[in-house]
Amino acid sequence: MSRLSLTLKADTLSKLERAARSRRVRVATYTRRLVEDALERAERAEELKKLAGDYAADRKDASELLMDMEAGQLDLLNDEWAA
Repeated sequence: MSRLSLTLKADTLSKLERAARSRRVRVATYTRRLVEDALERAERAEELKKLAGDYAADRKDASELLMDMEAGQLDLLNDEWAA
């Protein structure tokens, strides 16, 4: 596993420490999970953006691709964008 050094504002570190403590994990573990989750959300959002562009361009297989995506996945993305 690789290491990453970050410089954080004091209030950001404080928030991370509180959140990690409430979950009973180390700050580094909690931060790693946050980064992993954010990367997954960004990838899903990018896939949805590409799918929306294909759909808007009337790509022939766009409706088929839309059906392949789970409705729950789309709901999650919509919730994240609304926040």
